[in-house]
Amino acid sequence: MESKTARLTVLVDPEKKKAFDRLCASQDLTPSQVVRQLIRNYLADHGVSYGPAAGDNGPPSTVRNPGVKAAARPEARAPRKAKPAGSSAAPRRPKT
Repeated sequence: MESKTARLTVLVDPEKKKAFDRLCASQDLTPSQVVRQLIRNYLADHGVSYGPAAGDNGPPSTVRNPGVKAAARPEARAPRKAKPAGSSAAPRRPKT
């Protein structure tokens, strides 16, 4: 287990959270354990190393994953188009 922790807040649909909590409980796992495993798997699937061997002083180092096609790699994708002036994302809901 990791020696230090950082908080990750994720917003999900309440029904999905209930189903997730029930599934975790049925497998005798906490939701945090499952999310940590999902993150480890996602990093491994994308060839991203982390921890002391990766040098925690900067961004994670990436290793090309031969199982991932070049078009799926972020550096191989076309750059995103800039949004026109004046356009923005949907307004945020005020905190209650």
